[in-house]
Amino acid sequence: MKNIFTKEVTDEVVGRINTLTVETQPKWGKMNVAQMLAHCSVSYEGVYTDKHPKPNGFTKFILKLLVKKQVVSEKPYPKNGRTAPQFLITDERDFEVEKNRLIEYVLKTQELGETYFDGKESHSFGKLTKQEWNNLFYKHLDHHLTQFGV
Repeated sequence: MKNIFTKEVTDEVVGRINTLTVETQPKWGKMNVAQMLAHCSVSYEGVYTDKHPKPNGFTKFILKLLVKKQVVSEKPYPKNGRTAPQFLITDERDFEVEKNRLIEYVLKTQELGETYFDGKESHSFGKLTKQEWNNLFYKHLDHHLTQFGV
């Protein structure tokens, strides 16, 4: 798995995001390109904002037990997989706003670096290693950028 905390990989991901246009169509799935960009930002919103409430203890236990491994492992996501409710983006979004917001999150994450994330608490999964954070961020971005052919 590529390391999203390195400048080279971050530059590659930002380059891929910058090749998207408002007309870019998905190879699979229901989201349009602006919705996909907003969807990808949700992972970062959980780190940098209070937009999404933390799950209660029971829900967090279930997420750690049933979902964590799929999210933080190196195994790719399947096409058209289920997603958590806070990740569902069904309203229309402004492409440029969402693109710029996602790029800012990706750049901020790289600038903070893997040391900042090593052992950092995830709302849903508890403390994660720097490798688990990397997998969570990079795998999700790569999955959806591939979905849109970039």
